[in-house]
Amino acid sequence: MKEAPFRSGFCSIVGRPNVGKSTLLNAFVEAKLAIMSDKPQTTRNRILGVYNRPDAQVVFLDTPGIHKPRHRLGEYMNKVAIGTIPEVDVVLFVVDGSAPEPGEGDKYVADVVARSGRPAILVVNKMDRVKRGDWYEVMDAYKALGDPQNRSEDPEPDSPAIEWIDIVPVSALENTNIDPLLDLIVEQMEEGPKYYPDDMITDQPERFVIAEFIREKILHLTREEIPHSVAVEVEQLQRRESGTVYVSASIYVERDSQKGIIIGKRGSMLKEIGARARREIEEMLGSKIYLELFVKVREDWRNRESVLRSLGYREE
Repeated sequence: MKEAPFRSGFCSIVGRPNVGKSTLLNAFVEAKLAIMSDKPQTTRNRILGVYNRPDAQVVFLDTPGIHKPRHRLGEYMNKVAIGTIPEVDVVLFVVDGSAPEPGEGDKYVADVVARSGRPAILVVNKMDRVKRGDWYEVMDAYKALGDPQNRSEDPEPDSPAIEWIDIVPVSALENTNIDPLLDLIVEQMEEGPKYYPDDMITDQPERFVIAEFIREKILHLTREEIPHSVAVEVEQLQRRESGTVYVSASIYVERDSQKGIIIGKRGSMLKEIGARARREIEEMLGSKIYLELFVKVREDWRNRESVLRSLGYREE
């Protein structure tokens, strides 16, 4: 009996901000690769995650939420997200099922997906927040985005339709319906080689992941304008003879008032950020770490090309 072919390929995860794309990636690879929060635009870079099983390898590309940009960082994020779509074998268009009908952001992303011409699966996430009796109504509302008439009152004459491969309701947070979705994705892949070793689940360097863990804690602990105005750069990562890993990181904000909020009264906020981040970094590295955090002001950094490039926000 002839063995089934080994399948492999690439899959982009796209959608508007805050629909759960990063949570979905983490569920696929059963590891924390992408940080999560309830703040829009949490993901700023393309995050690669590798899903392995005996008969297949799928390389997922988690992307920033596609949105109307207000600064150069936002423009970069959109280019990163949209730029992944032509490169992949299948697109996962993720929407938030807890919002009963599509918003303007969903319509815009649907049009981007439609114009790409790539095969697409509609993933209706956060269905744990939807009454079971309302599932079909919610799914039908998002399915309608495949029709150009439902994406615009006056669609362009050449605006294409989307023939969904399938529509899959999931809860990435509760790991509901993830395995059937993975099976469906694998079915779309052609016969091909392994692109990455079995023990590799991401191409991101340790410095990047550590910086993201620190930024995630800031997102969880702060409000208002702070989350969007923060960047983190790991400047030193050294393993000492004792086995302890020394990590030095700078937290960049845009104004002195934001610096005061991050530091907190008598350094209380910065200590809490460090304590929470340290636990996750130690788990990832498997070593005790000494984490030193500094808060610095870089005015209007989100609009300064040189600063964006130094922080790793550059187009490939």
